[in-house]
Amino acid sequence: MSAAGVRGTRGNQETTYLELSQDDGSAHKFYEVTVDGTAVLVRYGRIGADGQRQTSAFPTEEKAKAAAAKKIGEKVRKGYAPAVRGQRAARSVTRRQVTSAPSTARATAPVLWRFRTGATALGIHIEEDRCWVGNQNGDVYTLGHDGEVLARYRLPEGVKCLVADDFWIYAGCDDGRVYDLSSKMPFAAYEIAEDVDIFWLDIHEGVLNVADRNGGLTVIDHEDEFQWSRRSTGGSAWMVRSDEEAVYHGHTRGVTAYASDGSGELWHTATTGNVLFGWQEDTAVYAGTGRHVVQRMSKATGRIEATYRCDGAVYSCATSPGGRYVFAGDSSSSVYCFDADGTRLWKLRTGSGSALSMQYRDEKLYIVTTDGSLACIDASETAIAAAQSGSVPVAVDVKQAAALPTYEPTATVATVSSQPAPGSGVVVECVQGAGGRLRVHVVSDGYEPSWNVQFPRSIRQVGARYVVDALHSSQGGFYRVRGEIKRLV
Repeated sequence: MSAAGVRGTRGNQETTYLELSQDDGSAHKFYEVTVDGTAVLVRYGRIGADGQRQTSAFPTEEKAKAAAAKKIGEKVRKGYAPAVRGQRAARSVTRRQVTSAPSTARATAPVLWRFRTGATALGIHIEEDRCWVGNQNGDVYTLGHDGEVLARYRLPEGVKCLVADDFWIYAGCDDGRVYDLSSKMPFAAYEIAEDVDIFWLDIHEGVLNVADRNGGLTVIDHEDEFQWSRRSTGGSAWMVRSDEEAVYHGHTRGVTAYASDGSGELWHTATTGNVLFGWQEDTAVYAGTGRHVVQRMSKATGRIEATYRCDGAVYSCATSPGGRYVFAGDSSSSVYCFDADGTRLWKLRTGSGSALSMQYRDEKLYIVTTDGSLACIDASETAIAAAQSGSVPVAVDVKQAAALPTYEPTATVATVSSQPAPGSGVVVECVQGAGGRLRVHVVSDGYEPSWNVQFPRSIRQVGARYVVDALHSSQGGFYRVRGEIKRLV
């Protein structure tokens, strides 16, 4: 067996422990291989965490040892080195510290259904056919709009936020990774430098924007490679939103807009209080603050166009399409609705803690809360009027099925032995590019062969070919995988 790692023996077990440590702080992970007779046990993940586990069985002890040596050799070639478990500190992680007081609203919101995830929930995304919620236990659930629980993704660490980029759904987690949840098997699409304590994320056309504890902004491209960064005048950056033109970064001193290519600051606006959440529409960004307001700013100039006053610190905000209505959730378990000009239309109790994130769709306001709930509120005028007069529906308490499909990240993929039939898949190949970097290019006809394919780094091997369900082109001049990935053997 390779002597590349720190080894230990216990009975007939032999364990090799490696860590990846880079000078720029861009890696903070371990890889452990244990040979136990004819079984090979692999444990890997962020240093300080228990990590993920995989077990493989082999017909003989010799083949098990050979497979283990191969795995160790692959990691050593990628930069892993011998280490002693426990000597390096775990990655710095800040959990959002929030309080949630009882609501002072006189009436309760018309909640149609409520699903309790089991831990404080920060992540939400509502799309046409399903709802997503992620909590601080690392659980992400998908539900139908009727509240039926469809699936569960079990991630290694707590979910900071969920963000969508067209079809693709991403979960930013406390382990410093951003997981692509767009297919059945989630994979790590981005890995953030260990010295960046992630607070919030946004992705636009494959470009990841990271706001952090120190008030910094880091931008990473679709190949998970650093592009540029800025340090704001404030700290605790809980807001980042982006579009084609700019990145909008909210922190304790207000909101700062930077050109999307990193060429410079476009404007800075001091807000009424520290920014705790952000939202955007086509021409405006919205900042919820600790001084009880949501403020709408022009994307072009940063000028404050409207202020929406609540009765507590604003933990979250959202709008209906075009900003016709503005919604907010405060630290006292209340939700609000305002007209575009700032007129308060209503304030209601959530019945399930304070809303830490929210999204409006088709006359429904979806919130995720401090008590770990995803709640669907009927925000139609009729339902709100009835609620204000004391008439609300009995909320359905959603339960998950005993046999709920559950998916976890993996560093392996299924194999296929034959080329896909025309129209049933696309073949891509991993090649070694400039500087020894591994890139993935398209082999199938009808695609631009020079474009890179955004592809999980954990499964890239030089010369390997893979079959993907489909590829979609991005404005940035690269392809993105849609559907499953299989290795062609």
